[in-house]
Amino acid sequence: MESDYSLSRRNILKAGALLTGASLLRLEKAEALNLPSPKTPALTPAEIAAIEAAIGKKGSYKETESTYTIGLPRNDLKVTLKGEPVPIPFGFGGWVSIKRTMDGKSAMLMGDNVLLQEEVNPLITAAQAEGLEVGAIHNHFFYEEPRIFYMHLHGMGSPEELAKKYAKAISNSKILPANQPPAGPPPAKTGKDIFDVTKLNEIVKYEAAVNGPTIKYTIGRPDLTVVAMGTEMTTNIGLNTWASFCGSMENAHMAGDVAMLDHEVNSVIKAFRANNIEVVAVHSHMLGDKPAIKFLHYLGTGPALDLAKAFRHALDQLGKKSSMGDMKM
Repeated sequence: MESDYSLSRRNILKAGALLTGASLLRLEKAEALNLPSPKTPALTPAEIAAIEAAIGKKGSYKETESTYTIGLPRNDLKVTLKGEPVPIPFGFGGWVSIKRTMDGKSAMLMGDNVLLQEEVNPLITAAQAEGLEVGAIHNHFFYEEPRIFYMHLHGMGSPEELAKKYAKAISNSKILPANQPPAGPPPAKTGKDIFDVTKLNEIVKYEAAVNGPTIKYTIGRPDLTVVAMGTEMTTNIGLNTWASFCGSMENAHMAGDVAMLDHEVNSVIKAFRANNIEVVAVHSHMLGDKPAIKFLHYLGTGPALDLAKAFRHALDQLGKKSSMGDMKM
């Protein structure tokens, strides 16, 4: 890798496009022959230790995706939704992930950063100064106070180099773990105590993870092979659909997003609106992803069982063939 990412951007894109085509062809051949997909090379223990040292926090390694992720919650914020306090794990925690490209010659960093509006442009300047790029800036919510924006950043390089660049970019922000206050004592009741998780799992047909007073469903797109700049985009580096619940079984908030191909967008919108769920935003999160993925953010309030049914209805729209042709691009 060249040390100045901004100067080598054009070459990276060219190489990424070539690798993407070759990688997709290899994946299609493997699928046709019923062979396992090529595996992304693993991060080494030394590389993981370097990532943790640079950012100042331990994360988790998803071995099946060769992806290391560090959560970056904004514990300094007190957020309300329609005037009601909501917990930070409901949707106000960012993250940064690093994984190798499919050929193992480089690595990608992808992150989603939770920002107050006055923090957006200082982070743009700091990230670009470090050779990182902005992939998207947008809202995830309506009715939240203070107003929150989400900035997706990405970069290419070695795992250690990427972690150091990212740490320097966020060093003067509240995102850096060292600049965050402690999370505080655990809640009196967790999401497992608050929600009938078994019933909700039966509706959604996936298992929820408990995070403080919330529960969250995180669902990948195993039906798709998405490649960006030579890197396979998988669940733990941002290619996922999720739904987070807080509140109570009788009166819950549900928020999240849905990862979609173009032809799935309006079917998902229709499914949510049919269930009185508000559509908050439709946008991209990544640059150079093939096929291009759109993300829809949504928000609903009501009985948790009804919200789970609405989410399941939206999930049922995914994976269908387009009336314009095959969904594979």
